[in-house]
Amino acid sequence: MEEDVKTIRDYLDIVKRRRWAIVLPLCGVFLLSFIVTLVLPRIYRSTSTILIEEQDIPPEYVKTTVTGYAEQRLQSISQRVMSSQRLGEVIKRFNLYPDLRRKLTNDEVIDIMRKDIQFAAISVDVVDRSRGGAPTPMTITFTLSYDGRSPQMVQQVANVLASLYLEENLKTRSERAKEASKFLDEETRTVQDQLAQVDAKIAQFKEKHVNELPELVPINIQTLDRVERDIDMLRQQLRTAKEREGYLQSQLAGIPVDASSQDRILLKELKAKLVQLKSRYSDKHPDVKKMKAEIAELEQKVKVDPPRATGGRARFQPDDQPDNPAYISFAAQLSSVQAEISTLQRQIEDLNRKRNDYYARIEASPRVEEAYKALMAERTNIQAKFDDMMKKTMEARVAQGLEKEQMGERFTIIDPARLPEKPVKPNVPAILLIGIFLGAGAGIGTAALKEYNDRSIRDPNKLTELLRLPVLVTVPVIVTARDVLRQRIMRKRFITVAIAACVIVLILFHFLVMDLVILWARLTRRL
Repeated sequence: MEEDVKTIRDYLDIVKRRRWAIVLPLCGVFLLSFIVTLVLPRIYRSTSTILIEEQDIPPEYVKTTVTGYAEQRLQSISQRVMSSQRLGEVIKRFNLYPDLRRKLTNDEVIDIMRKDIQFAAISVDVVDRSRGGAPTPMTITFTLSYDGRSPQMVQQVANVLASLYLEENLKTRSERAKEASKFLDEETRTVQDQLAQVDAKIAQFKEKHVNELPELVPINIQTLDRVERDIDMLRQQLRTAKEREGYLQSQLAGIPVDASSQDRILLKELKAKLVQLKSRYSDKHPDVKKMKAEIAELEQKVKVDPPRATGGRARFQPDDQPDNPAYISFAAQLSSVQAEISTLQRQIEDLNRKRNDYYARIEASPRVEEAYKALMAERTNIQAKFDDMMKKTMEARVAQGLEKEQMGERFTIIDPARLPEKPVKPNVPAILLIGIFLGAGAGIGTAALKEYNDRSIRDPNKLTELLRLPVLVTVPVIVTARDVLRQRIMRKRFITVAIAACVIVLILFHFLVMDLVILWARLTRRL
């Protein structure tokens, strides 16, 4: 290319001079891209839109046992649906990829189908308190698409894939809820067995230390106080009884055993009184006569009942039956008091043994309390764990019912797969646009290459510079009538070709890109 090409006019002269070198490659490459769009197979896509719905009952009332975020569950479900077994069943059901199945292995065909399935999650920013309260992206919807050459087939396969996602979600949630409930049931039974074992240990411990348990210490102390008070009271009663015993023994010592001894004593007393009466009265006084009569009667009685040979003092003997009522009365009281003393002494001995027993219980309570507290602490912990497991088990059973009734989180198809109206591949506008750019590049490159190899001199100044001689005269282009006619013909051909090209482009746009009516409607709506 000439080094002195610097102005736009120079470039315009080059374009004018090399127009066919630019146009022909441009048309050739564009035609080639057009042929490519015709040769490439048409790929259609059908898409199903699935909504992730929250559970019907608020989580404050029923907590589901299926935890984890929707993204994680979707990944798990996708792995299950995209398994070789599931996709192999779909391929056989719809007889997909018949040509490839004859050439490739099943695994290779399944890999191709995985590439034809597109999964896209749609997330929005949601304020979730469980994630800290900050807006975080959360998946609420996802789409499933399938690409294929048959519009009807891709629609059917897309619907089947969506139904597989729905079935797998329900199956997975039901299985997880059932497994959680089963696990909690087994754990609850295990904890219940542990609780029963601890209860058995506590029962054996209580049976062994029935009177030494810590909770019985206040009762033992109260009982001990009561026993000591009873002992003091019995000792007081014993002292009183012994005093009575001494009194009765002293009284009994001064009373004769038989009644005659008492009569003689009375006789002496009457005789003494008679002497006193005679000193004051005569023998004819009524009192003296009465006293003599009583003395005579008493002397007669004493003669009839002579005194016993007891040596004087009367004592109570078992073989010697006394007949003195006073003596018998005191002897009976003495015997009763002595029996009472024996009873009190036995009661005091019993209470002393009882007191010693309670002292031993109270002393042993601290040692028993340590082991007892350890058992009770173990039981308290196991009981708390058992209560917690029972609560979780009940919640798991309710959550299982929630999943069984399909009232938990579920997938709902809000936009089923539809019959595609136009292919998504190949991208004809993009290919044609690329063809235009590549053709323009090829044309410019061809023109630049020809211009670079062209050694012609088209400027008088350049000729003067090269020859170092002045240019005497320049001969302009001589346009003849034939040249004018030829230019008119060429202009008409160019206009014809341009109109034909525009018509062809419109037709191609209508059939390959977008309906012209739709395009016009969109343009008018924007305007």
